[in-house]
Amino acid sequence: MTTPKAPPVGSGEKYTTPEGFSAIRNGVKRRAGSPEPPAADALRKPDWLRVRLVSGGRFEDVRQTVHKHRLATVCEESMCPNIGECWGAGTATIMLMGHVCTRACRFCAVDTGNPRGWLDREEPENAARSVELMKLKYVVLTSVDRDDLPDGGARHYADCVRAIRGRNPGTAVEALTPDFAGDTDAVTTVVRSGIAVFAHNLETVRRLTPGVRDPRAGYDQSLAVLAHAASLDAVTEAGQRVLVKSSLMLGLGETPDEVAEAMDDLREAGVDILTLGQYLRPTANHLPVQKYVTPTEFGELRQLGLAKGFREVVAGPLVRSSYRAERALDGNNAGLGAEVSGRRKPGQQSGEQPGQQLGRPGADHR
Repeated sequence: MTTPKAPPVGSGEKYTTPEGFSAIRNGVKRRAGSPEPPAADALRKPDWLRVRLVSGGRFEDVRQTVHKHRLATVCEESMCPNIGECWGAGTATIMLMGHVCTRACRFCAVDTGNPRGWLDREEPENAARSVELMKLKYVVLTSVDRDDLPDGGARHYADCVRAIRGRNPGTAVEALTPDFAGDTDAVTTVVRSGIAVFAHNLETVRRLTPGVRDPRAGYDQSLAVLAHAASLDAVTEAGQRVLVKSSLMLGLGETPDEVAEAMDDLREAGVDILTLGQYLRPTANHLPVQKYVTPTEFGELRQLGLAKGFREVVAGPLVRSSYRAERALDGNNAGLGAEVSGRRKPGQQSGEQPGQQLGRPGADHR
């Protein structure tokens, strides 16, 4: 699956896509007359956000396949530092329906614009071929919001799932979807397309939602989407229930009580799996980081979520919704260290900062 490259323009600048419509690079345009935003957050990035590079083996095989066949993955498009670990495990994330979103959330660096109904009709088969070529065991399909389409692109999404499963029957598919403007019929279309996991991200706590997400998104709208997906009690071909998953970014100014409230709301909606990760500012035009949450705090939040009844809570500074998605039910925080599972190392005091570098960020929150 190939994606036309957008012309090189600066962040926040307007350009014309190869498909002929206008878009804003990285989604957020600096307002005319506003002061130049600082190039970096005032807070110093802590050592635990450093990433260990991974290469060789399965990762190198996937990398060569992607480059040889000019395949498009979110892993490379978003310059994800998790790419080595995930590709090495036979997992990747593919973004459907183009690279231009109809919304402009203040945390997300995806380009924004109005595709005016454009769709790549060959994408289902191309996506299936990509999965086959990369020999993926587990694939996450995410997409931009497509408010310009009557069903938000749900039928196209489902066509991609069915094509992938038809050509790769041994590959599990997770759908990380937009909210489809709250259209429950669209949600049903995707949930019953043959996926193993339906994911939609709540992103942040109720109080912060209006300043973080696009006005067309909403805290209660996202909860309703998740609740409807859970209410369908859909099953996979293997007879297992389709799981429901969501994610929260931390470090935007939320309080512990607000995170706990969001967990309760997600459990009430029937969410099975929750991921928690650190918000990292993608460009100077996006929201600044208010706090770097420590690995110890992530571990404590994981234990809180498990106590509230989630089947799994994958939590860590560099965790993203698609991070090691195939390991979400292993019961070990997707293989992250003890410091981010709520257990302390011998001799480590409460609140002490562990020195080990933990996790790697996954694809952008959608």
